[in-house]
Amino acid sequence: MRHEISVRVNGVEYRKAVEARTLLVDFLREDLNLTGTHVGCEHGRCGSCTILMNGSSVRSCLIFAVQADSAEIVTVEGLASNGRLNLLQKAFRDNFGLQCGFCTPGMLMAATELLRENPNPGTQAIKEALSGVLCRCTGYQQIIRSVKAAAETAED
Repeated sequence: MRHEISVRVNGVEYRKAVEARTLLVDFLREDLNLTGTHVGCEHGRCGSCTILMNGSSVRSCLIFAVQADSAEIVTVEGLASNGRLNLLQKAFRDNFGLQCGFCTPGMLMAATELLRENPNPGTQAIKEALSGVLCRCTGYQQIIRSVKAAAETAED
């Protein structure tokens, strides 16, 4: 059975019919072609599918698309503006906050929520905010440095 949903994703309004069992991550990737949201474990453990829904970070592999009806969603594609990276994305690039890049969308989305709520977070606050997103490549030091650099740049 298909259900019609209406969502605003990265500022664009979409109305689509979806199967009741369609996961939000699959809707974003397959129906909207927003492939920046990665599918990792499909059990909500790795956090690579993290997006912002109504301003809060959520794991899109744990939510059905029908549950997002009327929601405001931001994916990693929505962070850049007019093809220009935002401060956080630049900080990740400049501070080597990514290696393979698989966890990066989830890290960016979790850090976006953190910096909105706490513009000047300490190391412990950053670690806690990013604890739901697993990186298999690094020791997290460059990621933490990237978030700090973005916060410092925003203060200037």
